[in-house]
Amino acid sequence: MDHEADVFYRELPKVELHAHLNGSVSFQTIEKLLKRKPHLNIEHSMTAIGKGQRRTLDECFQVFKVIHQLVDTEEDILMVAIDVIKEFAADGVKYLELRSTPRAEKKTGLTKKGYIETVIKAIQQCKNEGVDIDVRFLVAIDRRNGTEVAMETVELAEEFMLSSHGVVVGLDLSGDPTVGHGRDLLPALQRAKNCGLKLSLHLSEVQSQLEETDLLLNLPPDRIGHGTFMHPEVGGSQSVVDKVIKNNIPLELCLTSNVKGQTVLNYSKHHFKYWYQLGHPSVICTDDKGVFCTDLSQEYQLAASTFGLSREAVWTLSQQAIDCIFAPEAVKQQLRQKWTELHSQLFK
Repeated sequence: MDHEADVFYRELPKVELHAHLNGSVSFQTIEKLLKRKPHLNIEHSMTAIGKGQRRTLDECFQVFKVIHQLVDTEEDILMVAIDVIKEFAADGVKYLELRSTPRAEKKTGLTKKGYIETVIKAIQQCKNEGVDIDVRFLVAIDRRNGTEVAMETVELAEEFMLSSHGVVVGLDLSGDPTVGHGRDLLPALQRAKNCGLKLSLHLSEVQSQLEETDLLLNLPPDRIGHGTFMHPEVGGSQSVVDKVIKNNIPLELCLTSNVKGQTVLNYSKHHFKYWYQLGHPSVICTDDKGVFCTDLSQEYQLAASTFGLSREAVWTLSQQAIDCIFAPEAVKQQLRQKWTELHSQLFK
């Protein structure tokens, strides 16, 4: 990547809407965690998927299990969240929605409530330090944990939506897509929607999920994570595409994640092209910048070089992402103002 292009993408103001907290932990932060917990005998290669490497989806989920072992106290979560936020800010991200599943750890006394409180504390601390980024939080339901835990997670999200002064804005549905069925989670998702939480759902990450996707689109969600196998050219269906378009549901698209996780053959085959050509709202995201060894600047640069986007087209893509955020209209206006001011600096 040439230096001048590198600078452009780094300075481009960006919106990140699909970033899992534990998957976003950088090499440097992992280093600090390894020093804290040498007894675990974990090596760097177990926490990231390097350049040119690929993993099956199942192997990707094994990487998260390793990271969870390293991040199991409030102290760990605070450090990790602060580092992740500052790294996104250094990469030109002006608005970030982090997502994470609240976890309890008996051996360290970590509770699910404490988990969310610590992430909010990290967000607040960065704000107090004047870090130039607006950060919100989506509480995540891990689909592997079933109906009861999903409802418990929604109750927690609802509580923090009311008490976090606008930091907790929504709910994420994620976890291993080959486990469980969305129909079991519908009551929890419906409740979340009814109480005013925004919904971002991982849909059609694997080919077998078409029926589930069709069902969950009836909610409808406010955004879709991945949506890899929704359109007809990859075994999806036109009726699903029609529902997405009719409800104007934005997609969170993560190029490197899909290629390294082997759900997409290569960059040029990525479904970004399908939705972008339709003119459908599509937001470029990282998914797990630590695990997949990327950042948002690289993802924009990859999209531009793969699909022949001009710098103005890239700018427009970045600016339109503001329309898809879960924060209120006043925040969108502030961000649009910021983009307008930065445009003249970037396009001298």
